[in-house]
Amino acid sequence: MRSLVFNLMFWPVLIGFALVAWLVALTPWTRGLKAVMRAGCRAVRTLMHAVLGAPVEVRGKVPAGRPVIIAAKHQSWADGFLMMAIMGDINFVIGNEIGKFPLIGRIVRTSGATMVNSPGLTGAQGALEEAIKRAADDPRPLLIYPEGRLPEVGESYRYRKGVHLMYETLGRTVVPVATNTGLRWPQNRWQKHPGPAVIEFLDDIPPGLPRDDFLPRLKMTIETRTRALEAEGQADKEARS
Repeated sequence: MRSLVFNLMFWPVLIGFALVAWLVALTPWTRGLKAVMRAGCRAVRTLMHAVLGAPVEVRGKVPAGRPVIIAAKHQSWADGFLMMAIMGDINFVIGNEIGKFPLIGRIVRTSGATMVNSPGLTGAQGALEEAIKRAADDPRPLLIYPEGRLPEVGESYRYRKGVHLMYETLGRTVVPVATNTGLRWPQNRWQKHPGPAVIEFLDDIPPGLPRDDFLPRLKMTIETRTRALEAEGQADKEARS
């Protein structure tokens, strides 16, 4: 029942905020657009807690206001909403296929997000390099999902070299992030589940590591902690049943 009520409330809330954000995106008021986007993301977090029974638990030190790269595990549609709700004003890397969705493409472009060609498309590498150059002048934390897609709970994909290209070119600290959100909001599925949704900010990876050291370290850090959070979440689910 919780899942049904959440879904029935989520979509009208999302569409409502998207309409307001799209209207604001027609004006030069970028600060107002970002405020609407953050409000919408916070509303999603509130719905998860109050309706779904999935309170969001933030662990570790949130790097708000630091010009870092946030490399996060991506298991759920909830991830982007929650990261913006937690962090506030952030830059983020997103595939340009988002532009095919009504309203959303203009909102994302106007907000200043770093849009790149989706993985596997012709020109993706060149588009990423150009996006990194634009991001160099943006002091906001920069969010990227290094796998480039959503794995199932308990699984992972190859960590793409784009995250190292950003790390190397920008010379910024990377903050890995682990999560178990896929247990509560499994990708884009209708059925969702109560229980704590944990987002954990892990120890910084300092700049300067070569790719062959950086990518294995990043993946091991995120995946090891994510598996632990998944096990913790599964134990909570079993205790509730």
